[in-house]
Amino acid sequence: MTTSSSDSIAWLVCDGRVLASASLAVDSPSRRRGLLGRTSYSGALVLQPCRWVHTIGMRFALDVAYLDAEGNVIKTVQMHRHRIGAPIPRAKRVVEAELGAFARWGLRVGDRVEIRMGSTTGPTGESS
Repeated sequence: MTTSSSDSIAWLVCDGRVLASASLAVDSPSRRRGLLGRTSYSGALVLQPCRWVHTIGMRFALDVAYLDAEGNVIKTVQMHRHRIGAPIPRAKRVVEAELGAFARWGLRVGDRVEIRMGSTTGPTGESS
């Protein structure tokens, strides 16, 4: 995944199936801001590079997936508000979503996740 701007729109894809729209946080200010200040979030936030996250100051709990360099989910956790996660040394990026999203999407350890850059048509060419 390469992008030159923070908060770019993309799609989170697993096994050719679109899981959610995703915002990318690839610079320090956008990674630091993360989902702070929001009361809910319907998509996914991808932080890169990232090996750990916290929920201090968050208004809602998160599902968190740690991805290795190839996009494989190496760990998932549910983080309630005001928690600090442990660093995952092999992680290269993190996917955050509102608590319960991973269960709805069927995302679990071992899945390979792709980040596809968005366009005016969806990731499979359909109009969005």
